[in-house]
Amino acid sequence: MKRNYFYLVAGLQDIALDTQKLKVNITALKEELKMQLHQSDFRLSMMLFLPYDNANLLNIIQKKDKVFDSRGNFPQSYIEENIKIPGDDLPEYFIHFIEAYNANEDIIPGMSSENQLTSLFYNFMEAQPNKFLKNWFSFYQTLNNLTTALLSRKYNLPYEDQIIGNGLIPDAIRKSNARDFGLSAELDFLEDLLNIVKIDNVQEREKAVDQIKWQYLDEVTFFEYFTIEKIMAYIIKLGIVERWLSIDKSHGEILFKELLDNMKSSYELPKQFTDKK
Repeated sequence: MKRNYFYLVAGLQDIALDTQKLKVNITALKEELKMQLHQSDFRLSMMLFLPYDNANLLNIIQKKDKVFDSRGNFPQSYIEENIKIPGDDLPEYFIHFIEAYNANEDIIPGMSSENQLTSLFYNFMEAQPNKFLKNWFSFYQTLNNLTTALLSRKYNLPYEDQIIGNGLIPDAIRKSNARDFGLSAELDFLEDLLNIVKIDNVQEREKAVDQIKWQYLDEVTFFEYFTIEKIMAYIIKLGIVERWLSIDKSHGEILFKELLDNMKSSYELPKQFTDKK
């Protein structure tokens, strides 16, 4: 049964990719959703915050000393407590990853620990009954895989072990030498993406990729006016805007360095997990 949240949706700030000021951040929105959404719909919306939990788990396990991201579902102390023996209230993929780490086992040989966790996460989302969540993360996975492959081609780097998932599209991205991997007929955004990766300015390129995400969200929620799907699309959009508002002009160089470092490390340093000390 779909519920309509007329007053909640009507009260949300209209935002665009180039919005310069937000009335509410994503953490405050989460608290608002907790009060106004039906419990089952709130649980659905919280799945969109799991990528923050993924990043926090990796940062703690790999001792990266990055600032803990409070936008996730689990407090830092809780994640730290559950690294040795994960609790039952954690998502299944979280538990799987932690147990493999503790056993010093590869989940997917030849893949970085970050991509292994991401792969488990995508599999978890693929199994969700909610169509919006399932389709969004399938689209997001495909977009990221294509962007990774195209940029790797641009900078003459191998990328086969960075492509996440199995099936027709991931396999085509890994194996095809065609300009469009033979996928243009199936993916209407691919021609735009092929042109976007030609952009040398990293920030301009990333914003253009985010525009593809924005357009996808607009299309899939066109007839969703006050539903949880409309609210979940808003959560994603708000996260995109919030990120761009935190980026300054010099950040492009940092993004570019991180891009190359991440792509290179995946084949130069094939360790699946950070050595435990």
